[in-house]
Amino acid sequence: MDLRQLEYFVAVAEERNFTRAAERVRISQSGVSAQIRQLERELGAELFDRSARAATLTVAGKAALEHARAALAAAAAVGQAVDEVTDLIRGRLTVGMVSGCTLEPLFDALAAFHRAHPGVELTLLEDGSARLIERVRAGTLDLAVVGTAGATPPELEALTIARDHLVAVVPAVHPLARRAQGPRVALRELCSYPVMCMPPGTGLRAAFDQACAARQIEPRVMLQASAPDAIAGLAARGLAVGILSDSMATSYQGRLTALTIADARTPALLSMVWRPAHSPAARRLVEHSRQAFAEGASGAT
Repeated sequence: MDLRQLEYFVAVAEERNFTRAAERVRISQSGVSAQIRQLERELGAELFDRSARAATLTVAGKAALEHARAALAAAAAVGQAVDEVTDLIRGRLTVGMVSGCTLEPLFDALAAFHRAHPGVELTLLEDGSARLIERVRAGTLDLAVVGTAGATPPELEALTIARDHLVAVVPAVHPLARRAQGPRVALRELCSYPVMCMPPGTGLRAAFDQACAARQIEPRVMLQASAPDAIAGLAARGLAVGILSDSMATSYQGRLTALTIADARTPALLSMVWRPAHSPAARRLVEHSRQAFAEGASGAT
């Protein structure tokens, strides 16, 4: 049994799929399968039930999983302890980004980190915020840029990058834009129309769902899209009322009217999150990110 086999075992267990696990550890699927079979022979028990589409853990696999994670964490801690003493930053840093992320300061931070620490292998992954948060908690991601509603996810530390409030976007001819109340709309009035919004697992959707639940409103969600351009483009054609953040809506001035949702007070946050016990490499990337976003904010004023 070696650490590589344990890494592949944990990857398959968390991804529930040999193909996705192979992509994650960056070897062939046949290589992952062969190493898992070897591990099973050494342990004398099958770790996965392969009869269904998903690779599910057997009783033996469930018993082994937390011990495998602990062994990998202990091995990483050995290298971290030496790096702390020698001030050497090396190894691998896996960073998650919410799908569709186009933050220039984040890209600047990653580039600056790579220049300063060329011995660290950077891996970037896109996914939904909810799944990224769980992977940071599980230790399969070092850091992630995620969307949340109003608060830092429990058990994690965070650098808040953006704090936005929800707006409804409609064309100028829409009844909500033409009424006399001005550029604000109540949630109940808004939800009398079909809406389009981000999918579950995103910060904007969490903020919208929380606001609706607090007022016992069930919106008619006609369409879900991860790309703000898709929501804005369809809203401009009158398909439904789009739900975006106020910073997103500025990109569509002239095409759409943005209405502040007066009673949706929980902000949507975009944050970089990490576990409290993080590696020296992760700590340095957080430092680069703080600097990049601070410079971005000062340059925008």
